[in-house]
Amino acid sequence: MGISVTQLVIVLVIVLVLFGTKRLRNMGGDLGGAIKGFRSAIKEGEEDKNLSDKDDDVIDVEVTAKEKDKV
Repeated sequence: MGISVTQLVIVLVIVLVLFGTKRLRNMGGDLGGAIKGFRSAIKEGEEDKNLSDKDDDVIDVEVTAKEKDKV
């Protein structure tokens, strides 16, 4: 019990009549931009995770400077 090709075509024609081609093109572009942004955010998160894993080997120290006495 799936959707047949004729039912799919009928639904697509109704969507085209309701929204029009210009609005559908804009929605498609917006959806593509959202997916692209999501993928880049995922990739950025993985890079940050890899960098933080490498930082575990670093030893944290505090450096202080001696002030010279003014004579």
